[in-house]
Amino acid sequence: MLTRRRRFPILGLLLALVFVSACGKGSSDSYKVIYEMETPAASADDALANSPAPHYKIGVVPKLSNTYFDVVKQGAQEAAWDIDVELLYKVPASADPEEQIGVIRELMEAKVDAIAVSANDPKALVPVLKEAKEQGIQVITWDADTDPEARAFYVNMVDPETLGRHLVDTLAWSMNEKGEFAIMTASLSAANQNEWIKWMKAQQEQYYPNMKLVEIVPTDDAPDKAYEAAKELLKSHPNLKGIVGNASVGPPAAAQAVKEANAAGRISVVGLSTPNLMRDYLQEGYAQTATLWSPKKLGYLTVVLAKNLLLGQTPYDDQMVEKVGKIRVNGDMIIMGAPLDFTKDNVDQYDF
Repeated sequence: MLTRRRRFPILGLLLALVFVSACGKGSSDSYKVIYEMETPAASADDALANSPAPHYKIGVVPKLSNTYFDVVKQGAQEAAWDIDVELLYKVPASADPEEQIGVIRELMEAKVDAIAVSANDPKALVPVLKEAKEQGIQVITWDADTDPEARAFYVNMVDPETLGRHLVDTLAWSMNEKGEFAIMTASLSAANQNEWIKWMKAQQEQYYPNMKLVEIVPTDDAPDKAYEAAKELLKSHPNLKGIVGNASVGPPAAAQAVKEANAAGRISVVGLSTPNLMRDYLQEGYAQTATLWSPKKLGYLTVVLAKNLLLGQTPYDDQMVEKVGKIRVNGDMIIMGAPLDFTKDNVDQYDF
């Protein structure tokens, strides 16, 4: 029940509609917004006073190519047009940190002014990002963080404690607060997902003593691997009552495995994923809740804050960012807002 004092309430409806755009593996997209203006002859002093602001080049690096990051790309592209920067959105060929390192080096060679990266590994990227900083490039992280020494600040989607505890709440409510459950994560080394798992464990241990975590399995953010992992979970744990995924491919893979096992009503599925990936499973009863934020807003906010940093402007608490809303600042972490729960009752209201 939502009224019990121990619960983290289901978080409000905060997302706007977004639409998916395609982004191929190993691709790079550059969006230029350069306004050329003719002006009458003027003195040197007048020319200096009226010279346009610097035109910045910002590199944005996702973890890999999937539906979630495709929507992030759309928001980043929109921001580039709105605030007059050149955007190089460069996608690694895989989730291997070495692929991201190569992409970052390419951006350094392209002489970008700022790099914003969703880190596949919090440690592996530190040396190359420190090299970028030594070259005068501003570095920030978004979606998944690296060590603080390697960047100026981290753009987080949501408070990690709130999200981790909330994910376990949604699972507990759907499995009557008892039984075995498993976690499907994208990577055992991803800093953001490990932080969420820490708070998921804390919420379960504190409030749901009759639930038992039996396994945490990585999927490498690959749909095929996630599907095989979900099937193996059902096989290895015959008493399994619930699966929670903390990356977008996990919940639909788990729901498909539950569907094929004819286990609707016996095994609950919740977690982070998009409404388009989860719609049919929610409506057919093979999943109970999907949770996410606006990936488009995340891409937009990341590019805006990167340019602000180049202008010497650091984020501040309760700052209003156009098309995003008010942001929170906790030390060197910027928190975009709160997530949204999708259920069979509201999932048709969203298209991304």
